[in-house]
Amino acid sequence: MHPEVRTSAGSVRGTTEHGVSAFRGIPFAEPPVGALRFAAPRPVRAWDGVREATTFGPPPPQAGVFGMDALSEDAGDDWLTVNVWSPDPGPSAGLPVMVWIQGGAYTIGTGSLPEYDGVRLARHGVVVVTFNYRVGLEGFAQVDGAPANRGLLDQVAALEWVRDNITAFGGDPDLVTVFGQSAGGGSVAALFGMPRARGLFRRAIVQSAPGTFFTPELAADIAAACAAELGFRPTVADLSTVAPALLPAASDAVTADITRWAPRWGQAAPRSILFSPVVDGEVLVTTPWRALAEGAGRDVDLLAGHTRDEQRLLTALDGQLGQVTEEQAATALATFAPDPDRYREAFPSAEQQYEVVLSDWLFRMPTYHLAVAQEAAGGRVHLYELTWPAPGMGGALGACHGLDVPLVFGNLTSGQPAALLDGSPEAEDVSSAMRTAWTAFATHGDPGWPVYDATRRPTRLFDVRSTVTTYPEETSREIWREHTFGPLPLVLPGSP
Repeated sequence: MHPEVRTSAGSVRGTTEHGVSAFRGIPFAEPPVGALRFAAPRPVRAWDGVREATTFGPPPPQAGVFGMDALSEDAGDDWLTVNVWSPDPGPSAGLPVMVWIQGGAYTIGTGSLPEYDGVRLARHGVVVVTFNYRVGLEGFAQVDGAPANRGLLDQVAALEWVRDNITAFGGDPDLVTVFGQSAGGGSVAALFGMPRARGLFRRAIVQSAPGTFFTPELAADIAAACAAELGFRPTVADLSTVAPALLPAASDAVTADITRWAPRWGQAAPRSILFSPVVDGEVLVTTPWRALAEGAGRDVDLLAGHTRDEQRLLTALDGQLGQVTEEQAATALATFAPDPDRYREAFPSAEQQYEVVLSDWLFRMPTYHLAVAQEAAGGRVHLYELTWPAPGMGGALGACHGLDVPLVFGNLTSGQPAALLDGSPEAEDVSSAMRTAWTAFATHGDPGWPVYDATRRPTRLFDVRSTVTTYPEETSREIWREHTFGPLPLVLPGSP
């Protein structure tokens, strides 16, 4: 069966898979190349006839981590495409819509990865949408003559496409939930600080959002370093002449020599973070914490949470699992902890101090503070923590960063994150609970446990036997209680 749907730009023909209609590679904007390089996304031009929508569009240029650069080699330049999975394509279905923003440290990522296949999630009675957005230098570098946050503008353009077209695929444009993990969770959070995104979604799910947002000065300095690798300045005039594949290679070169930049780039350097949303005052007018505190989420239901052991996988990838020294722990505490002594008092070993402070700084406390800001401003928010330990690597990774992705989508045997599950039969139970909660939230705003309040702090802990309890990371909560997550500054030589 080959379902056909009429979009605002033309008709598309998809496929049917396990009872779900799938449409892949539908352009939502013109390719951002040539005269449109580094520009805000432009509406896609209409086409005649019926366009085949059976294969994914090419990913935008990717950094080399996890071999992602190979995916975009000679793949074409029609980077800005959407993919739709619908259990009931047709304008009368009126189903809830879930729009996924993938993670990848703002440097890699594409909606075509197998872990993001939407079939199992769509079978819960929702329309699932994934899409590509520009990453790395193309999407987030501060380039003279170009709008800031082009990757975020791509995301807004994709949501506008959903608003204008999703009815034809069986979705309700007034019942859109945007959800994302890691940099995708940070992107979802950033939407609250973007005037252009208002009214484009009814609900939001933030999974392990990083707390890194940049000042324009820091972003510009990093862009200059990356451009210098190619012998250019960070301007549209210079960089638009560079083949797209060369830009990620330039940022990879800077990452490989990141320690030399620590005196200038502060906390971003030791975590090798070259790209993040830029609080430029126009595209992104403020941080998500401030936006929520000022009431930007009062009309948006929020579900937010993180994994218990966010840092563990990153430590393993660095080859340091079980090898953290006292010196490394002391450096991490001095660099990232609001109060190093309180970490030393609460966590006796160097490994614990290192793991917990880095988990807190990058993912756990930024995500938790989103919930706090939303509740304090009178908005609705549900809080969760994934505590089920990943069985991969003999269980050494705990409930690590990225474990939630295969569980939420139900793709337990495909894609790189499936290796975390190691074929565990428990994974299906935890996955079923998370999929049920996510789709229930998208449908009627209630994932199945009480809303968060500052007194009781109810939190759903996802495990083989899930429970609801007071937010369990009490030590970290207290240490970070007075901390404000602001945009990271450029640290000039000789400054404090």
